[in-house]
Amino acid sequence: MQEGPSGQERVQGLSRRALLGGALAGAAGVAATAVLPAGVARAAEATTGRPVFPDHAEIATSPNRRIKIGLWVERRAVRWAVTQDGEVAIAPSNAGLLLADGTSLGTEVRVVGASRRKSRGSWSPTYGRNAVVSDEYHEVRVSFAAAGQQVGFDVVVRAYDYGTALRYELTGAGTATVSLAGELTQFVLPDGVIVYGSRDEDPFLATPPDAIPESGGSSSDSGALFDNPVTAVLPSGGLACICESDRTHYPRMMLSGRSGSALGVHLMQFAGRSGSPPAATTFDLLTPATTPWRVVVLGATGAELIDHADLVTTLAPPNEIGDTSWIKPGKAVRVTSLTTQAGLDAVDFAVARGLDYIEFDAGWYGPEGSSSSDPTKPIAALDLPTVISYAKGKGVGVLLYVNRIALGDPDGLFALYQRWGVAGLKLGFILDGTQAQTDQVIGFARTAAKYQLLLNQHDDLRPFGQERTFPNWISLEGVRGNEHFPTATHNVTLPFTRNVPGPMDYTVCIAQSRDQTTDAHQIAMAAVYYQPLEWLYWYDQPTKYASGNWPELPWLDAVPTVWDQSRTLAGVIGQHIVIARRKGDSWYLGAMTNEQGRVLEIPLDFLGDGSWTATIYADGTPNDAPHGTPIVVSTRPVTATDTLSMLLAPSGGQAVAFHRS
Repeated sequence: MQEGPSGQERVQGLSRRALLGGALAGAAGVAATAVLPAGVARAAEATTGRPVFPDHAEIATSPNRRIKIGLWVERRAVRWAVTQDGEVAIAPSNAGLLLADGTSLGTEVRVVGASRRKSRGSWSPTYGRNAVVSDEYHEVRVSFAAAGQQVGFDVVVRAYDYGTALRYELTGAGTATVSLAGELTQFVLPDGVIVYGSRDEDPFLATPPDAIPESGGSSSDSGALFDNPVTAVLPSGGLACICESDRTHYPRMMLSGRSGSALGVHLMQFAGRSGSPPAATTFDLLTPATTPWRVVVLGATGAELIDHADLVTTLAPPNEIGDTSWIKPGKAVRVTSLTTQAGLDAVDFAVARGLDYIEFDAGWYGPEGSSSSDPTKPIAALDLPTVISYAKGKGVGVLLYVNRIALGDPDGLFALYQRWGVAGLKLGFILDGTQAQTDQVIGFARTAAKYQLLLNQHDDLRPFGQERTFPNWISLEGVRGNEHFPTATHNVTLPFTRNVPGPMDYTVCIAQSRDQTTDAHQIAMAAVYYQPLEWLYWYDQPTKYASGNWPELPWLDAVPTVWDQSRTLAGVIGQHIVIARRKGDSWYLGAMTNEQGRVLEIPLDFLGDGSWTATIYADGTPNDAPHGTPIVVSTRPVTATDTLSMLLAPSGGQAVAFHRS
């Protein structure tokens, strides 16, 4: 299936030393959003010769009429399904909750009532991929009673132009404690589907749903499990990213391989990393209560999927921390030597390179794994007050790393750091999985906001729209980042998977012998990946850039980290990606490829009227080792009627800055 009319590529099989002739003509870009006629759509909604939705289904249809989500009862069990452009995205699947006593809310049910509503409008994030985000949807709510159960429940489904969402609401007269053991929620995918998923910080694996490998052990969740998000490549050529939003007082979702093409919701009983027994096999909710949204972000193409990523934050609760004027996204550099002078030098480097923050990582208050290390006392070699004062005078913020061992009293500790003048915190080895751990990570964000501290939580966490509710929670890890020096294929899988539901802390590195990519590939990440707090020069010291030829630095100096408008121009999961993002009157474009060199032909119609100057940071002649491929800088005048021919080396990339002439 062609990606759409907005771009084309030529895959060229580039050699290590030369760029050889091309072959395969493909396509890249956003497909047209034509609406199928109702009769055609209904006829297409079948996997086994019958309509996806029975006649008695309650169906919510997206405002643009491309997406439908239906809800009904079949053999006294709750069922749901999703179509996009008349093609099956989620085939008829089970829905419901599993109670701690082994019974369920979702089987042996009867419908009590149903209602519909429509929402119009938009919202403006504190920061994000776009300055204004649509919040238009059609919603269906069906109320159920389950045989033998005192608690009633509603299933709420929504259809957005970006995808669908489903959640459960526990109802009843007054308050009651409901003990849960899991969910019955399934995502039955079309036959022949391939899913991309990973666990912890493992690479993403492409596999049929019934071949997800077994993982886990006695002190971690075990089974054929992937962390969320999981992205499915549908037989239609479309993509569906399964993730969650508005996770509050609830365990984190994983996706389990079932028979055939079904994925099931598995609620975590351990931390994201092993080492926290015993298992939390059940958890309690106090009615009335809502579960997290089970989100299916949809795109008829890979590019469209990425452009629909704002659905996850849209479903999250609005800002609860009040004033956000103090929250400043930006770029950060780590101080690699824990001394006063190294801190002062890092501040000077930040000023010279347009960075917003410096960060003291593990060790600034002693060995991070030792209970005797005191996070209220810097080591003797580091005069932290002097560095903070100097940084403030230069307009640079100081971030501090704190291991979870030191977080016994976050309120007292965060209050102290505010008095010191610290700008934010990076919390390390944070556990996330159980209901109690969800409460804890949200508690860290709420407490940090109280003391006007930015927060970046590290280790195996997954986003759930939290940056809308707590805009100070500006980043999180939960990704196989650059400290692993992963492959180019991994890097061009992330925009379609892990980066869809929210920010990811990746740590960009250039001129590193361990990099498996070119430097142009690395710097393009600054536009391709959504990272409101961007870490640059992760393994470097300022002295590295005091001499030598560094043609890429002006790009890293100038590129923003949050945006007014984002548009994905081309992309195939695991193969290549091109994204353009606008801040003010300037556009920044990043392109990345896997180990296959290629030429991408990208129309510049996103620029709008007028004349522009394009500054292009491209791969030079490929080196035997990709990290040795030089960057070549050029400029050229362009307009919106031009097409940019982008030559990408194996494991390469390109970054382009567009400024009005």
